[in-house]
Amino acid sequence: MKFTPVTLCFLLRDAESGTEVLLGMKRTGFGVGKIVGLGGHVEPGESHAEAACREVFEESGIVVEEHDLRVAGLIEFIFPARPEWNMSTSLFTARRWTGDPVESHEIIPEWFQVAALPLERMWQDAGHWLPLALGDGAVDAVITLNDDNETVASAEYSLRDV
Repeated sequence: MKFTPVTLCFLLRDAESGTEVLLGMKRTGFGVGKIVGLGGHVEPGESHAEAACREVFEESGIVVEEHDLRVAGLIEFIFPARPEWNMSTSLFTARRWTGDPVESHEIIPEWFQVAALPLERMWQDAGHWLPLALGDGAVDAVITLNDDNETVASAEYSLRDV
């Protein structure tokens, strides 16, 4: 089975109301209209960490250094009805960066409380793995979508220490 390599990076900060995560409303392309993590395709010759840093900058104007990334897991998304959409997604979190989020042509960034993620506005699979990825360990998962390419047919996941 062929998987396209992609990354997602979740910036975390402490606020009076608890830990917050930077997500964004997708304005274009895959997942338009949904709240998503910052990220995208890994370019040829680029490491997953390099891609995560580049995508965060392109989508929000924030600069994240590779050494400030924490591995948060690996998710394989399987789309049986559209196998060309299959993705192997490296997850990262970061608590250090430079700059403030700004809107881009692709994303409208917004801070959300980790304890109150906007799961109803996200891909349905996010509820299976995102809260785990934002914790202290790392989540490894295989998410298989139904033929509608939206709803989850199955979700297998495990946690590991990092």
